[in-house]
Amino acid sequence: MSEETVAALDLKPALEAVLMVVDEPATEEHLAKILQRPRRQVADALRELADEYTVQGRGFELRLVAGGWRFYTRPEYAAAVEGFVLDGQQTRLTQAALETLAVVAYRQPVSRSRVSAVRGVNCDGVMRTLLQRGLVEEAGAEPETGAILYVTTNYFLERMGLRGLDELPELAPFLPEAAAIEAETQEGVPSFDPDAPDSEDADDKTEL
Repeated sequence: MSEETVAALDLKPALEAVLMVVDEPATEEHLAKILQRPRRQVADALRELADEYTVQGRGFELRLVAGGWRFYTRPEYAAAVEGFVLDGQQTRLTQAALETLAVVAYRQPVSRSRVSAVRGVNCDGVMRTLLQRGLVEEAGAEPETGAILYVTTNYFLERMGLRGLDELPELAPFLPEAAAIEAETQEGVPSFDPDAPDSEDADDKTEL
């Protein structure tokens, strides 16, 4: 299809068609380039569509998440979707993985040792699970120790339904300061070979 043909399409239906097939949030810039329209025109059309779906009470919504737009089912219909997709099979993270992910989210960039200090247990295995799932990623090294630092990913924002980290709930004050407790907890937190199985790995295998 030529650029002229694409530019001649009705904008809102064209946006719906494209967003039906994306596997990650699509940015306004990318959509504008694909549909040969000004970014502002695309941005306005996206917001109008989102409002229309809400007014109509549709079972899905159009959300701006992690810097892009994507269709999501509405939370009130989660039970129906879960029943269809999972057919009773749970694929949620374990409590240990959720706690570790929370520490990374609120303390990032943060090293494994500091995450372990906050949780009071070694979390090498859980961190590997979060890395494999694309929820966290490496982000350089700590200047003082050379330890690898970890941050959450855009996929984390997407799965959480957040535009950015500034939308995280105000939970940070309830997390203990890793620096304050690291010294007293580190002795009780054994350092394992990252590639060797450990007690947290056993948790990882049950998370999937």
